[in-house]
Amino acid sequence: MSDMTTKHVTVATRTDTEVSQSVPKRRRAGSIINEFCLTTSIQGFPGIARSESIHNWLFWTVALICFTGIMVYFITQTIRAYFNYPTQTSVTIVVEWPQLFPAVSICNYGMIRYDRFIGPFVNYTNTLNITNTTDTANFTETQSYYINDFLIDQLNQGAPFDNYFFPLDGMMISCAYNGQTCTVANFTSFISSAYGMCYTFNAKLKNVVDGGIRYGSENGESGLLKLVLYAHQQQYVPYTKIGTGIVALVHDNSKVPNVDLEAVFLSPERHHKLGFQKKKNVFLAPPYTTCTEQISPGLQVVYDGYNGTDYAYSLFYCTNACVQEYIYTQCGCGDAELWNIRAVVIQGTEQRINISLCNTSNPCPSKYKTFIISSDSILNGYCPQCTTECTDTEFIMKLSPLSAPPAVLLPRIKQFVESSNITLPNDWSTSWVSEIQSNYVSLEVAYETVRTELYSQQASLGPVDVLSNVGGQTGLWIGISFLSVMEIAEMIYRLIRCLCFNRRPVVNNEIKAQEAFQ
Repeated sequence: MSDMTTKHVTVATRTDTEVSQSVPKRRRAGSIINEFCLTTSIQGFPGIARSESIHNWLFWTVALICFTGIMVYFITQTIRAYFNYPTQTSVTIVVEWPQLFPAVSICNYGMIRYDRFIGPFVNYTNTLNITNTTDTANFTETQSYYINDFLIDQLNQGAPFDNYFFPLDGMMISCAYNGQTCTVANFTSFISSAYGMCYTFNAKLKNVVDGGIRYGSENGESGLLKLVLYAHQQQYVPYTKIGTGIVALVHDNSKVPNVDLEAVFLSPERHHKLGFQKKKNVFLAPPYTTCTEQISPGLQVVYDGYNGTDYAYSLFYCTNACVQEYIYTQCGCGDAELWNIRAVVIQGTEQRINISLCNTSNPCPSKYKTFIISSDSILNGYCPQCTTECTDTEFIMKLSPLSAPPAVLLPRIKQFVESSNITLPNDWSTSWVSEIQSNYVSLEVAYETVRTELYSQQASLGPVDVLSNVGGQTGLWIGISFLSVMEIAEMIYRLIRCLCFNRRPVVNNEIKAQEAFQ
């Protein structure tokens, strides 16, 4: 058997020095882009990169451009829709208990108290030679035409004014909240241009813990306010009113009582049950709406007349304050119909100006008032600070009456009226029963339900919705996702690196050439 010889083959390899001196292979930008097109998840690019003919390349290129254009259009529409700030309203029924008992405002429909008014009024008309009489018992229709001028004159002179109205202690026979007696001290007062002096129970107060607001569940009860009132119709100024009774309004504790527009009338000889249901409207802040809660200096001047209450922003009173300020700047005096606003703040300043009121025969206030409220554009242009409230709580009232008063209460009511310090009818001793029946107003304010209707404004499109819509459009038309974006970022990084790498030898050669030249 022959011997077998194993031959060793020696393989020559480069030394480490030779390896280090070898030049790395340079990649071109075109190859990086081509590799990206072949491997990316974005639709269209692989078709372009694999194209073996000009027709196939044109097909995929045109398709990609068209679908990209459609995608951009829909994305643009989505973004434009978002910046239009569309909204929608959701309705929710919320059961609130315990909850704050609302504020209740009352006024005497008669407004002016004849026995305090007639003496100064006759002196006024005699001074102007309108009348020449000392008779305060008889009042003519002609005299009634000058009542507003008299009131304006008294206001402009700063004469005592509150005593011309009906005091609460002369109207309120009794008051009870959740079974406990309430008094005149539990009410705040304010002046209405329609009903004179009015009174509010349970208004939110300044410098008081929790605003001094009462809860419906106090004393273990379910929220019930009982008021027994007397209208004193014998003291109504003739020819000024068409009825007899009390004006009442249930409103939010921090809302200015707008008795001029929202109140209900309570007729005599009735016990009224005023049931209420709470409704709350919540609007989105700008840029979705123009709502505001900011109390301007001009509005604050109006609120200063509400005796320590802490009321929130009101569009109605903001507008009235702005209109009165505009009329004053144009006429030099205020509108007599807004006589409860006797101070203004000129826009652009914070200086309070006490103003006088124009005479009713002056046509200037009517002219400029008609001008500024003739269109929303004019009013909004001059009063841009007066927009809707961001939060508005209202109470839907339902009124139901019973005949009253019962005969057993007549002696007690008679005693109250005789001690009220308000002049009685001349035939009171013989007609007191019929007089009581013609002036007695009883009111019971109670929850109709503890359910609250909450109307909340919500954004139809949020940032997440926009992102989802954009992602849906990009995925539908050309298949872009976040990972696709990372692929593009990687390609850009590789291109920059390639450019730097390929540029380095050129830079080194330029440096060596400069060194050799030197």
